[in-house]
Amino acid sequence: MKQSLQLKTSQGLAMTQQLQQAIFLLQLSSIELATVIQEKLESNVMLEIDEDEPEQNTKILNKNKNEQSEDEIIEFNKQTEDGGIETIGNENFENTTTTKKTNSENQSTVFEFEEEDDKYKTLQEYLRQQINLIPISDNDKVIAETIIDSINDDGLLDGSLENILETVDNELEETGLKEIEAVLKIIQSLDPVGVGARDLKECLLIQLKQFDQEKQKVQKAKELINDYFDILAYHDYKRLMKKLKLAKEELEGVIGFIQTMNPRPGSQISNARTAYTIPDVFVTKENSKWVVRINRDKNLIPPLRVNSIYKKMIKRADNSADNQTLKSHLQEADWLIKSLQHRSETLLNVSTCIVEHQCNFLEHGEEAMKPLILQDIASALDLHESTISRATTRKYIHTPRGTYELKYFFASHVETDHGGSRSSTAIRALIKKLIDNELPDKPLSDNNIATLLKKEGINVARRTIAKYREGMAIPPSNERKRMPK
Repeated sequence: MKQSLQLKTSQGLAMTQQLQQAIFLLQLSSIELATVIQEKLESNVMLEIDEDEPEQNTKILNKNKNEQSEDEIIEFNKQTEDGGIETIGNENFENTTTTKKTNSENQSTVFEFEEEDDKYKTLQEYLRQQINLIPISDNDKVIAETIIDSINDDGLLDGSLENILETVDNELEETGLKEIEAVLKIIQSLDPVGVGARDLKECLLIQLKQFDQEKQKVQKAKELINDYFDILAYHDYKRLMKKLKLAKEELEGVIGFIQTMNPRPGSQISNARTAYTIPDVFVTKENSKWVVRINRDKNLIPPLRVNSIYKKMIKRADNSADNQTLKSHLQEADWLIKSLQHRSETLLNVSTCIVEHQCNFLEHGEEAMKPLILQDIASALDLHESTISRATTRKYIHTPRGTYELKYFFASHVETDHGGSRSSTAIRALIKKLIDNELPDKPLSDNNIATLLKKEGINVARRTIAKYREGMAIPPSNERKRMPK
C-alpha cells in the first residue's frame, strides 16, 4: 500500500474568551450585572469606578419619518457641546451629597429596618405569632403547627383533616378528627378573618360571623351561601330572587354585601418584599421626537476604568509572578470594560429599533401594536436572532405608558381581510375592550367576540379567542354574568 500526504483546508469559528464574556454579560439582567461588576471590583486590582465618565448612549427618533433625513433618524453618542442631542443624565443622583450619620441617627435607622422587616412576615409566621399568645396544650400546639403549615398563601387550607391527622399521628397518641377540628376552629378565629377555611364557601361564612346576625342582609347572605351557593356561581338571579323571596334591588344589596368580603384572606398579609423592576432603557417624547437612552444610574451599574497607578507598575520584560498577575488583571479589566460598552451599545441599538417599529403603540396604546418578531430586529441591525433574544430577555424599558419587558413588543401576526396584519397583542387589547364594554347581564361569548372581530376584518377562531381570554385571566361569559344596573 502506497502512502501519500494530502493537505485539506477548512473554515471554523472559534469563540474567543472575550466574545464569551460579552455574550455572558449581554444576557444578564441589571441586578445580576451589578453583582458581577461588584465581584470584579473586589477581585481585580486594575479595576476602579470611573467617577468622571460623561453621560452618553442616547438616540433620538423623529415622530414623522417623512420629515427627516437618514442622518437625522438616529443621532448616537453626541454631546451637548457638539450642538447635537442634549445629554440626558441622572440628575437625581448627580447632586446627591453624602453625610455621616450620628449614633442616634444610625440607631433610629436600625429601628426603622426592624419595623420594616416586621411588615414582611409570612402568613404562617403571623399565625404562629397569634397561636403563641393563646393558652392551649402542647398537643394542640403540635396540631396547630401542622394545620398552619398546610395553609396556602391565599389563607385556605390545603389538604384534608385526615391528612393532617396522619401527619400528627407519629408524634401524638390518642388523637382523632375531633381534636383536629377543634384546633382548626381556633385557627379560624385568628386574623385575618376567614383564614383556615377549607373552601370558599366556608371562608365567606366565617367572615359573616363578624357582622350583626340579626340584620336581614346578613341572614339572607348566610342563607344564600349555605343553600344556594351553586346557583350564585351560575349567576341565575331570577332563580335566586324566587328562592330567597327577595326583590331585584334587595338581591343586589345581598350580593353586593357578599362581594365586599375577601375570598383570599391570606393576601392581606405580605409574604415577601415588593420586587421592583429597574428599567434598563428609558424612552421619552421631547420636542415631538422619541428619545431612547440607557439607564446610566451609577448607583446600580457603575462605570469602570483601569487603575492608572497599578497599570504603570507593569514592566514589559518582567516575567515574575507578581508582574504576570498584574498583566492578567489588566487584560481581564480591558475585556470587561469593552464587553460592558458593547452590551450598552447593543441594548441601545435593539431598544431603538423596537421603539422605531412600535412607535404607534407609544402614541395610541396596545391596539396599535404592530406584528414584530426577532428576525425583523436582527435583519435591521445585521445581528443574529440569538443576540436579539439575549438583549431583550429580562431587560425592561420605561415608557410613558408604563414599564415593559422588551420581549413584550414582539408578537405574532394575524392576516386581515384588507390585506394587512394585526399583532396578537393588538387583538388581545381589542378582546379586552369588547369585554369591558359588554352588557353585564348579557356578556359576550367567544363566538360573539369572533363575529365582532370578523366585522373589522380580523379572522380569529373561537378557540384562539378563548386562548387569548384565558391568557388575560378573563373568565368565560357564563361566569362574567352580573345583575344589570
